[in-house]
Amino acid sequence: MEQEKILDPLPGNLGLIHHIVSDALAEDLAMGDVTTESLIPLEWKGTGIFLAKADGVIAGLPVAALVFKQIDSNIEFVQNVHDGSQVGKGDVIAKVAGPLRSILMGERTALNFLQRMSGIATETARYVAEVKGTKAFIVDTRKTAPGLRILDKYAVQKGGGSNHRHNLGDGVLIKDNHLEAMALYEKGIGDTVRLARQKAPHTLKIEVEVESIGDAEEAAKAGADIILLDNMSPDEMQRAVAVINGRSLTEASGGITLANVREVAEAGVDLISIGALTHSVKALDISLDIQPRG
Repeated sequence: MEQEKILDPLPGNLGLIHHIVSDALAEDLAMGDVTTESLIPLEWKGTGIFLAKADGVIAGLPVAALVFKQIDSNIEFVQNVHDGSQVGKGDVIAKVAGPLRSILMGERTALNFLQRMSGIATETARYVAEVKGTKAFIVDTRKTAPGLRILDKYAVQKGGGSNHRHNLGDGVLIKDNHLEAMALYEKGIGDTVRLARQKAPHTLKIEVEVESIGDAEEAAKAGADIILLDNMSPDEMQRAVAVINGRSLTEASGGITLANVREVAEAGVDLISIGALTHSVKALDISLDIQPRG
């Protein structure tokens, strides 16, 4: 298994992922595993299977493998599916074999990564399925678990979604509080967009958040690359898309759920950003079961 596959969205960050896994293991094993060390002799060997206990989309297998590799290089990790695969309840996702003590020490940390990332991928896939046939792309936000953004955003991609900014230097996004701050000094949306265009690196897109049709028109006139339609109704979004008339890409955000995402997509927006993909994810139910001998 190629652990480098975890780097699909952000090449060159294997060191960061090693650090994330090391920190997670240090958190769980700071004082050792007193239960396992008391009960399981070093020489005992065994096998465990990762079992899906619900339908979903898998993400995080290379991270789970890295957990066991860092604990004990004698553990063999074999995946039955690849990240991005749809699994059903009862499917065997992967197997681990080797020293039982080491397998048990890594169990919870490996599951924590795998369950969270698979939960994100599963939820993303649901949204992607809802907008199928429209031009809209489902994208994430920076509402990720602190320190785990690279993994959260990787999981979104494995669910069929796309990534928004990875960090604050990844693009210009003029939000409501930026606009409020600028208004204190009598600068409007047009002034703000033009100032960003003047001062930001020319390689970056300029995006601005608007809350009305009039503000959308002003942002488009000022040359914004992307206009974020914040908390608008689908009818308002449709009117804003018509006013913008292709001068800028449009992004819908705020109050979007599985129940209304199709209607939002049919309003004609290009992007739909959903914080709930990562900020309130429900982990996919996965277990690691030690197998009987023979």
